[in-house]
Amino acid sequence: MINPLKLVRKNILNLDPYSTARDEYQGGELGAFLDANESPYNNGLNRYPDPHQKALKAKIASVKGIEEDKIFIGNGSDEAIDLIFRIFCCPGKDNVIAIAPSYGMYAVSAATNDIAVKSVLLEEDFSLDTKKIFEAIDENTKAIFLCSPNNPTGNSFPTRQIEELLAHSGCMVVVDEAYIDFSAQASMTHLIDAFPNLIVLQTLSKAWGFAGLRLGLAFSCPEVNAIFAKVKYPYNINILAQRTALQKINLEQKNAHVQEIIEQRQRVIDAIASSPIVQKIYPSDANFILVKVDDPDKTYQDLIANGIIVRNRNKVVGCKGCLRITIGTPSENDMLIAVLNGQNLPENSDRHVKIHRATAETDITVEIDLDRSQAPTDSIETGLSFLDHMLDQIPHHGAVALNVKAIGDIHVDEHHTMEDVAIVLGEAIDKALGSKLGIGRYGFVLPMDDCDAMVLMDFGGRIDFKWDVEFTRDRVGDVPTEMFVHFFQSLCSAMKCNMHIKAVGDNDHHKAESIFKAFARALRMAVSRSQFPYELPSSKGLL
Repeated sequence: MINPLKLVRKNILNLDPYSTARDEYQGGELGAFLDANESPYNNGLNRYPDPHQKALKAKIASVKGIEEDKIFIGNGSDEAIDLIFRIFCCPGKDNVIAIAPSYGMYAVSAATNDIAVKSVLLEEDFSLDTKKIFEAIDENTKAIFLCSPNNPTGNSFPTRQIEELLAHSGCMVVVDEAYIDFSAQASMTHLIDAFPNLIVLQTLSKAWGFAGLRLGLAFSCPEVNAIFAKVKYPYNINILAQRTALQKINLEQKNAHVQEIIEQRQRVIDAIASSPIVQKIYPSDANFILVKVDDPDKTYQDLIANGIIVRNRNKVVGCKGCLRITIGTPSENDMLIAVLNGQNLPENSDRHVKIHRATAETDITVEIDLDRSQAPTDSIETGLSFLDHMLDQIPHHGAVALNVKAIGDIHVDEHHTMEDVAIVLGEAIDKALGSKLGIGRYGFVLPMDDCDAMVLMDFGGRIDFKWDVEFTRDRVGDVPTEMFVHFFQSLCSAMKCNMHIKAVGDNDHHKAESIFKAFARALRMAVSRSQFPYELPSSKGLL
C-alpha cells in the first residue's frame, strides 16, 4: 500500500498553517467576537465564514455516504486541482500524467505551477490503454489525472483499470468525477480506504445545479484531506455559498433532474442519429454528447444563428470534426434537434415547468405554463390570504397558467414565505422562457381606480431593480406592506430581468393590487412570441 504522505513536498509537510483565534479556542459558546478585526455591526455578512465548513460537510457526508474527515470543499473543483499540484509537485522538477483529450484545466493549472504534463492519448474509440500510462511514468511523476466520465468524450473508464494504476503506479491517482451522477458506473469513493493514494473530485455544479456557487469537492483519505485543509486559504468558501448550499441541497429534486437529463440524452441521440450532417455520436455517461459532423465550424455557426450555443471541439486533439453538446431542457433540446435535422425551429416549444424548493423554513412548488398549452389548474395557496389574492392577478391578467403551493413558517414571520415564493416563481418563469427566442422582451402598464401603476420589464439579459412605491399602512390584510418591495426584488433577481416599478394612489389595497396586475400585463407582453417569432428583438443580439 502506497503511503501518500511520502509523495507530499517536504515544505508542505512541514508547513505551519494559518490559524485563527477561533481555530485555537476550545471552550464553550462565545458572546463577543473581538479577535478578527471584523465589523461588529450585524448585517448577516459581517463575520468571516466557517473556515472548516462544518455544517456543509455534515450535509454532504449524509448525502454522499462518506465520512466528514475525507471531504474537502473547494472554490470550484479548480481549487482542488490547483492544490494537488501545490501539495505534491515541486515546480520545475516534477511532472504529472494526463489523458488526452480531457479537461483542459489540468494543463492550465500545471503550467501555472511550473509542472510538466505528459499527455497520454486515448485510443481511437476513446478507451484507455493503461500500458501507455505505465510507460510514461518516471521517478518524478507524482500524479495521474483521469476524468471519468471524461470531458469531452463522455465515456467512463473501467474500475479495474483505475485500480491497476492505484496499485502499481506509485503515484497519486486523481479521478475527476464531475459527471458521475449521470453515469451507470459507481463512484470510486468506496475505494479510498483500500487505496490512500486515491483522490476523487466531484462538483455541485452539474447534477446539483449549483454552478453559480462554485463548490467543488475532493474526497481522499484523512491524512491527505488534512494536507488539503492545511494548504487552502483560510476562508475559501464564502458565507453565502455555504448558506445557500445548505438550504438548496435536495437529493430528491436532484435525482429527478438527473433522471430527466438521462432520458433526454437518449432522446436527443435517437432524434439526431439520422441527421444528414451527423457522422457519429459517441456513447456518453455524462450530461452531454460528443457529436461528429460533416462541417463542425459551419454547424456551430448555424446553431449560433438560431440562438443555440454548444462547444466546438474541432481543434482539440482526438476530436476533429466534433461538437460537444450539453443536454438541456426538453424545449431547448427541441430547438437543437430541429436545427441539426434541417427543420424550422418549433414555434410552440414547451414553456411549461414545475419547480419544487424546500428549505428549513418553507416548502414551495410552483407550476407555470406561459402559453396555457398544458395548463395546470390555476390554484394559489401560500397561507397568506392577501398574497394569494395578489398572485391570482398573474394568471387572470397575464394569460399564463399558474399553480402555487407554499407551506412556510408564517407563525414566526411572513418574510420567508413571501421571499421564497418570489424566488421559486422567478426561477420558474426564467426556466420556462428557455432561450427567449421570439419573445417580445419588454413590458409596461396600468391604471386602476385611484391608482396608477407602472411596471417596466426587460428580459434582455441585464438584471436591475428599481422601486418607487410608498404605502401609508403597515399591513394590508395579513401581509406587511414592507414585504412587497422585497418580494418583487427577489422575483426580479430570480427571473434574471430588468424591472422598474412605480405606483401612486390613495388606497394601499388598490395600490398593491394595481402593481400585481401591472406585473401580470407586463409579463404577458414580454413573454409573448407573436411579434418576433425567430429572435429576441435587439440591436445587439442576445446578451
